Amino acid sequence: MSGSTGVGNVPRQQQTSGGRRGGGRRSREVFRASESQHPQKKDASDDQQDLKSPPPACTDFDVAYFEAYAHIGIHEEMIKDHVRTEAYRDAVMQHQSFIQGKVVVDVGCGTGILSIFCAQAGAKRVYAVDASAIAVQAKEVVKANNLAETVIVLHGRVEDVEIDEQVDVIISEWMGYTLLYESMLGSVITARDRWLKHGGLILPCTATLYLAPITHPDRYNDSIDFWRNVYGIDMSAMLPVAKQCAFEEPCVETITGENVLTWPHVVKHVDCYTIQLNELESISTRYKFQSMMRAPLHGFAFWFDVEFSGPANSSIITPSQSPLIGISDDDPVDDIPTKKRTNLNEPLVLSTAPEDPPTHWQQTLIYLYDPIEVEQDQIIEGSVTLSQSKENRRFMNIHLQYSSGGRSFVKESVFR
Repeated sequence: MSGSTGVGNVPRQQQTSGGRRGGGRRSREVFRASESQHPQKKDASDDQQDLKSPPPACTDFDVAYFEAYAHIGIHEEMIKDHVRTEAYRDAVMQHQSFIQGKVVVDVGCGTGILSIFCAQAGAKRVYAVDASAIAVQAKEVVKANNLAETVIVLHGRVEDVEIDEQVDVIISEWMGYTLLYESMLGSVITARDRWLKHGGLILPCTATLYLAPITHPDRYNDSIDFWRNVYGIDMSAMLPVAKQCAFEEPCVETITGENVLTWPHVVKHVDCYTIQLNELESISTRYKFQSMMRAPLHGFAFWFDVEFSGPANSSIITPSQSPLIGISDDDPVDDIPTKKRTNLNEPLVLSTAPEDPPTHWQQTLIYLYDPIEVEQDQIIEGSVTLSQSKENRRFMNIHLQYSSGGRSFVKESVFR
């Protein structure tokens, strides 16, 4: 994911024995080192247009965020995520009949690979937009592939750049850890409201964020129980500090279906055609799980799916001439396992679920400081709220309230 027209997902530089902590697809060290920078200035013509509909200010945090995405390692990690990259390539080819001869905007283009996929699918013109300096390299990549007449690289925020025509397609890899971390979806919404034609196509078109309780004894043993006996020395006095260091912030790790105690709960269903910016400020839901096994409850996991279905107001035909299944606001979203794509005529789904092939997003885990023993069929219930940090909207506050076996707890985490 990229931010307000940044680029893909930034790998964490800090690691723990169990995985990345406090995640984000940009290094927190790089982010903080750049916080003293000042917002980019706009010229006078931009100011005149701002009188009509002023875009949000580019903050010091935004500038630091875009600077972080200039590092090639971030883009290498994303492109080498074959599940992710091939899903986007397959989605472009599945919708080739719609893309061919049309105008596309790639929000947060990064190195330009998605823009090039669209050009290869026959797009008339592709606007590749990115606020990071990686746009300079993207332009060179486009030239090297003899696509400079088709792919136009725009270095700037979606909120600031000008495109003098309406577009037929928006494509973007905007998803962050826990789906909404880094707040890049806001840039897709801005692009949609500024440029997308009625009946246009957004790829991906929908996203669903899930939550489920997990058991993970190996992780707990490695990080916590280790201190109970260190070379025969009782170092239990380290346990409070160890728990704080290991579990204070969200952890980005890979788990399997065996770690999941229940069916998942849908935290948020996102329809990219209709969602509004204010909906992203805070998301709350109540959940009620029933454990499928006896095991210690070590925490909760978030993961997400995105779907590449047809445009909102027009029919799409696949290369095989079979109609795609669309998604409407009336379709129910139940607490059920991820839907699998059983044939090529169904909408393509990119999933980060524990039972699916791993991606660079992995899963986001909120660990409890102390596990809770749960029995089979025991109820685990509570609520979760995800909200943009007032300090920096690209950060996320997670408020998790949970009850089981007659005991109630609250866990507060900040995803920086």
